[in-house]
Amino acid sequence: MRTLVFDGRTGAAGDMICGALIAAGADPDVLGPVEDRLPVRYEIGETRKNGVRATTVDVTLTEHGEERSTIDSDSDDTHEDGDDGHEDGDDGHDRSDDPHHHRDSTHHHRDSTHHHRDSTHHHRDHSHPHDAHDAEGVGAHRTYTEVVSLVESMSLPEPVESVALDAFELLGRAEASVHGTSLADTQFHEVGADDAVADVVGAALLLAELDVEHVVTTPVAVGGGDVEMIHGVYPVPTPAVAEIATRSGLVTVGGPVERELLTPTGAAILGTVAESVDAAPRLQPTATGYGAGDATLERHPNVLRAVVGDGGGAHEGPAEPHRAGTDGDRGELAYDDIAVLETNLDDATPEELGGLQEMLKRAGARDVAILPMTMKKSRPGHLVKVICKPGDAETVAERLARETGTLGVRQVGATHRWIADRTFETATLDVDGDAYEVAVKIASTTEGDVYDISAEYDDAAAVASSTGLPVREVLRRAEETVRPDG
Repeated sequence: MRTLVFDGRTGAAGDMICGALIAAGADPDVLGPVEDRLPVRYEIGETRKNGVRATTVDVTLTEHGEERSTIDSDSDDTHEDGDDGHEDGDDGHDRSDDPHHHRDSTHHHRDSTHHHRDSTHHHRDHSHPHDAHDAEGVGAHRTYTEVVSLVESMSLPEPVESVALDAFELLGRAEASVHGTSLADTQFHEVGADDAVADVVGAALLLAELDVEHVVTTPVAVGGGDVEMIHGVYPVPTPAVAEIATRSGLVTVGGPVERELLTPTGAAILGTVAESVDAAPRLQPTATGYGAGDATLERHPNVLRAVVGDGGGAHEGPAEPHRAGTDGDRGELAYDDIAVLETNLDDATPEELGGLQEMLKRAGARDVAILPMTMKKSRPGHLVKVICKPGDAETVAERLARETGTLGVRQVGATHRWIADRTFETATLDVDGDAYEVAVKIASTTEGDVYDISAEYDDAAAVASSTGLPVREVLRRAEETVRPDG
């Protein structure tokens, strides 16, 4: 399984995510639809953070955009708390020695000495004019509905559009929850500006270009201390980041410095595309890249790491899982907190049901089952059962209702499950002198006892199609190859 692992031990922001994806192999030419629709361009370069080479991504205005830079602007850009609430130039930090600044849509914490971070910057399209200005926070400050319309107007591939819209919905619902407003009434300020849209949509495009099957993130650092917002001084993480983490299941950790490290836009992107894990999974890396933040920290490289590789069966247990037994005997499984949601459907079309699993998994579902059943008046119907993390239950239930039109979703009594540790190995089969690869899932107890080995059917079917062997024979050979006594 081709897996992407984010390592955000010094936080994350929209530009850092884009930089990390490009450094890990994504082609920045895929960013064209954003530059075609907005008066911006991406400037991509390199810098070094505490000796680590990292990729920088700046979003700048073209000559068709607003002819000013937020760095030089003396206008009143005081934020409302709807966009994470920072007051531009007055968040309680001295800009001359600001130890950590991410260029993110929700923050105007840019040190004017860092407009171009080094001489290695280049434009994605060299045909652009060179009279651009920094686009941070510039452009229309849109409502949630306006952001959705803008994204939908970009003619993006469906998976890319879905990721971008999900990220903005997560951000919008978090802001609405913090301020007690409806999603439709949520006003994005810097989060709805041109550079913010470019960060979110850019990350979705770059992620699709990497063509990974699974995305995970280790716990993301939020920093520490306080930030001054329009309504007062708040502890890190800010209310928006805390709400995003709660809704998405994004696992965060404090430190390693006393300032804000994780921005709402960065949290929303990671919360949408990545599953949180306690530690990086078993992986054979094929590419590693680093996305740079603007500031230089004294002891920590201000970078977000992205690792792409083969393997990466996710470990779904908590950091210190409960066990099935208490006497230390072998055969234990890991304890996993879950919520189980159900709804009955009597009018769902085959097309709706066919796409339901993928839609729910994007919202946070871990498993989806659709069972035929007989409903009142002997009408045929379906029972939809969904397993998700407790923190995702509200989001998954709402997505289930919106996708199916059901009038109610119930949460049933199950609160946990016992799960296996799962890893993937690649079996190489020799057929008439040609080598073929099949991914094989290995299930074991927490003590390492392997009790099931299952080859991936799609891989086996592809080999069978190429070789003429029966699929069941390919499955058997692949499983025997990785079996400990095989």
